Amino acid sequence: MKQPKFTLTFLLLSTLFCICLIVSNLVEIKTIDIGNFFTITAGVIVFPISYIINDCIVEVYGFRKARLMIWLGFASNLIVSLLLQLAIALPGGETWTQQEALSSIFGAVPRIMFASFTAFLCGSFVNAYVMSRMKRTDGKHHFSLRAIVSTLWGESVDSLIFFPIAFGGVLPWSVVFSLIFTQALLKTGYEIIILPVTIRVVKALKRIEGGTEVIDKDISYKWWKIFELE
Repeated sequence: MKQPKFTLTFLLLSTLFCICLIVSNLVEIKTIDIGNFFTITAGVIVFPISYIINDCIVEVYGFRKARLMIWLGFASNLIVSLLLQLAIALPGGETWTQQEALSSIFGAVPRIMFASFTAFLCGSFVNAYVMSRMKRTDGKHHFSLRAIVSTLWGESVDSLIFFPIAFGGVLPWSVVFSLIFTQALLKTGYEIIILPVTIRVVKALKRIEGGTEVIDKDISYKWWKIFELE
């Protein structure tokens, strides 16, 4: 059986991907008002980076490697969330006086965790799928269009799933719908603004990998085929 190859660059990008997901999951509970019209969550400052990495991975290494990275991100988030719940459940020492604060922030994680994990898997796989399928049609051309369209699809699916589950019944539905709309647009806008950087990163990755560029053919897009890497 042929063993799949993982370059140092791919491993570093996958690590950064997992870090961004963990941080965004921890800060997603905080909402921020922008003027009198828009409400966002603190995760918007971090989470879009994961979609940019996702685009870079699909573009250079293909859907199979992106699928593995997405599941690694899922596993990392799950482990951190479970360990947080364990830390909350452990009895505090005599000098520990912040149990209520710890519980109020991270005690809500189970609901946020379920919403985040479901939305993350669906949104990330949609993003990678759209990116991969468009590249099969366009070949090596139109990366910018692929990056924007795939992000819009992925972020829209992510927001449509995450916010109703995470904040339905907690925040007014008008705020929930505002979050869905603004988060999808803002994160896609983030992708557009930083696109020149993304393009440079993709070019650098291709150069580092010796001109490697995968166009997915004869591939199964089934999300559970984690170990189908070649």
